[in-house]
Amino acid sequence: MKILSYRYEGQVRFGPKVKKEEAVWDVLAIQETLQVFPSFPQKIVEGIEEGMDFVEQMRKLAETALNSEEPEQFKLSFSSIEWLSPIPRTPKNILAIGRNYSEHAKEMGSQEAPENIMIFTKSPTSIAADEETLPIHADVTSSYDYEGELAVVIGKKGDNIPKKLAYDHVFGYTIANDLTARDLQSKHQQYFLGKSLRGSCPMGPYLVTKDELPDPQNLTIVTKVNDEVRQNGQTNDMIFTVEELIAQISALVTLESGDVILTGTPSGVGKGFNPPKFLSAGDTVKVAVEGIGTLVNRFE
Repeated sequence: MKILSYRYEGQVRFGPKVKKEEAVWDVLAIQETLQVFPSFPQKIVEGIEEGMDFVEQMRKLAETALNSEEPEQFKLSFSSIEWLSPIPRTPKNILAIGRNYSEHAKEMGSQEAPENIMIFTKSPTSIAADEETLPIHADVTSSYDYEGELAVVIGKKGDNIPKKLAYDHVFGYTIANDLTARDLQSKHQQYFLGKSLRGSCPMGPYLVTKDELPDPQNLTIVTKVNDEVRQNGQTNDMIFTVEELIAQISALVTLESGDVILTGTPSGVGKGFNPPKFLSAGDTVKVAVEGIGTLVNRFE
């Protein structure tokens, strides 16, 4: 299932994409009107905590609406909504993995692949949406860079999660662009500030449930800047796989519903070129991940 979050008539809502249509099922309106269930989550983070039961509830709501007398009243065209990040605001963590692809580690100056995961966080206030125009932050940085990534959305809470049970705690996947002010990274000798500028974590367009992507280690990631291919990678090149990341992180930190893990970026970031190719006002960045879609943002 492809799920999106959006704002409609001033309210933040969510729902599954209508098959073969540029529209979303307004599951909150379906539940309110048709009373399919005794209760239903009002926020997406409340739902994903229930895992695949939540997915089945949405399928039932869409099926009930489709078989009702006026199914069209429960559909909202994409042109009538404001797209939001699939997780508009994480309750706690955006956990990002650095140098998780060997060639990217090399272009960033590492001679050898890291033996342990390199992890940092991004502020939840950095979250932005697909098709959102984002600030280039020219007042504070002259080296704003892109990093296309596969993002994992945690459903079931857990700690000390064994590797073999890691996928039980995954709700689904989306696309992220881990935008980074390289000069602020160097200036402050840490990642948080340079990684947390407003709009520096666009995600979307969809949250794809894990049943539709059974093997996250077999996906293509392509990043284009103004239609020039900059990154062209495969998730099977990750040094630490999705299940390894979940096991290692949860051994030290409790993972909670709605947490997002950015799994690292392939080679081809702006800093890796000679001379570097950082972003400028007027640029458009497209990050495509196989099976999910394409995340598009323009910069000004």
